[in-house]
Amino acid sequence: MGTKEFDIVVVGGGHAGCEAAAVAAKLGVRVAMVTFDKSAIGRLSCNPAIGGLAKGNLVRELDALGGLMAQVTDSATIQFRHLNTRKGLAVRSSRAQVDIDLYPKAMQKVLGSVDNLEIIEDEVVSVLTTASDDEISISSVILGSGDELACRSVVLTTGTFLSAMLHCGAETTLGGRVGEGSAMGLGEALRDIGVGLARLKTGTPPRLRADSIDYSKMEPQESVGGHFSFTPPEKSLESITCHMVYTNEQTHEIIRDNLEKSAVYGGGITGAGPRYCPSIEDKVVRFPQRGRHLLFLEPEGLDTDRVYVNGLSTSLPEDVQLLLLRSIPGLEKAVIEQAGYAVEYDYSDPRQLGHDLQYKGLKGLYMAGQLNGSSGYEEAAVQGFIAGVCAAHSTLGRDPLILGRDEAYIGVLIDDLVTRGVGGEPYRMFTSRAEHRLSLREDNADRRLMKIGRDLGLVNKERWSRFERKISAIERSIATLSQKVSPTSNMVLRFRDAGLGELKKQSTVEQLLRRPEYTYELLSRVLDLPDLSPEEAEQVETDVKYAGYLQREKVRAAQAKKMAGVSLEGVDFTEVAGLSSEVIQRLKGASPATLDAASRVPSVTPAAITALALYMSRRSAEHQRQVK
Repeated sequence: MGTKEFDIVVVGGGHAGCEAAAVAAKLGVRVAMVTFDKSAIGRLSCNPAIGGLAKGNLVRELDALGGLMAQVTDSATIQFRHLNTRKGLAVRSSRAQVDIDLYPKAMQKVLGSVDNLEIIEDEVVSVLTTASDDEISISSVILGSGDELACRSVVLTTGTFLSAMLHCGAETTLGGRVGEGSAMGLGEALRDIGVGLARLKTGTPPRLRADSIDYSKMEPQESVGGHFSFTPPEKSLESITCHMVYTNEQTHEIIRDNLEKSAVYGGGITGAGPRYCPSIEDKVVRFPQRGRHLLFLEPEGLDTDRVYVNGLSTSLPEDVQLLLLRSIPGLEKAVIEQAGYAVEYDYSDPRQLGHDLQYKGLKGLYMAGQLNGSSGYEEAAVQGFIAGVCAAHSTLGRDPLILGRDEAYIGVLIDDLVTRGVGGEPYRMFTSRAEHRLSLREDNADRRLMKIGRDLGLVNKERWSRFERKISAIERSIATLSQKVSPTSNMVLRFRDAGLGELKKQSTVEQLLRRPEYTYELLSRVLDLPDLSPEEAEQVETDVKYAGYLQREKVRAAQAKKMAGVSLEGVDFTEVAGLSSEVIQRLKGASPATLDAASRVPSVTPAAITALALYMSRRSAEHQRQVK
């Protein structure tokens, strides 16, 4: 047994742990990452994909701040798609299918190059504290080997491994991921120091052998290309094709006939599962009117024959899984490489944390990721980053990094967790959770956050210079938008030949660009406009076309902040426009004294708080007029 000294100990090598360890070490403090298995660092436990609706925004924000996930994703991407392209900018996002083997290898390579970071293959079984000046603080952790790591802070990123159990039908084993262990000792140690823990559940679908699938009966889904990082990758991997197929009534009948064999419906699991990413059993039970459910068959990599069945998470026995799979077109001869299973694990109520993700009752204890009740790689990664920065800043005597709801999806996520909690089910990021979502788009994450990353010292000179060139190009272009375009015979002909229709009256370039059918690229064909990259042109278009909406959103954000402490005494919530019946019922039941208190009532959304703020603002103005 021996003792080593560090400033910070990061417990866990998942997505939260990787970001926390890397950023803290980059900020100049001594960091130890403790993980069961070095080769499992950065492993993708479930779906080999990064991003998705709202999650893609988190990835881009993390990249702008100087995190790892976007660049590692780009190095391992085998399919890239843009989601919700037919909808408004506020809900568009990106998703990358990644090679399940190359992603963790890339992450491990990056971590191996970080100074001040030591990776230790062991298990943290206990956390020791010390008391002084009426304050309890972290002093060290004890490893399974008996070694002690003295430290000033601990960042817990245990994912689904804390007191974890795997369930497949009636079969139950210890583990946070198939073939791996469970952190049993640490769970007991946390309870001993007063950390409240409860149970949650998540799940994963079966993986199939590729040559057992008949893709001719399915709809292909091709890659459109793209990348997450604001620094484009030097090279890209070969793209793969995914396929779509549907369950059917026969599939659902098999599930209904075997529900009692499911670990969830058979009583083997007590933790609540994710409502917005339910198991196939939940889908069939909760939506009996649905005759089919969409599945995506996604190859796990370029050098593996395993195919992930996205949408078919289950804890049914393997023989039942095979039976229901073979009822689906194209899967009549399916061979299961790995059966689906559910994972039940401990989590800590995040309302015990501050916005710096530090435990309120114990100085130096930070928590991030699924330990806080969230779900998803992306939600975990951004929490790990913030916890790592705040832990390092505490060591260095600096202020914590706190992002507001109007600054980033990261701010929305953390504020939701620490003020509202998770409501007994895994928290997932959605665009609907962000009241300022038109301002918090994927495309402008660098314009919102890269200055913060630069000030932290996490954005190098090359990336910053690239960003400055982009901003300069955008500003030069915007400065030219006031030039007037007159309907001379020559200009009218040029517009007509370019397919831009008739130019009937004098307009500025900005007025023309506001038209839905006009793009910067189209106008550049007939007007002398600065050359811009597609990314820069998109920013100019967005600034112009959505200027009014963005300004209104900015005003609403300011109003909401101003009204945060306003009394709600005597308010009839049924008179407030924009509140759903559920929100009205919740508010009546809770009777919050202030608008700030109302924001913490479960199921009361940020949009509802904005509606309340506007209502109170109008009521206050009316009162002032009556007084005069």
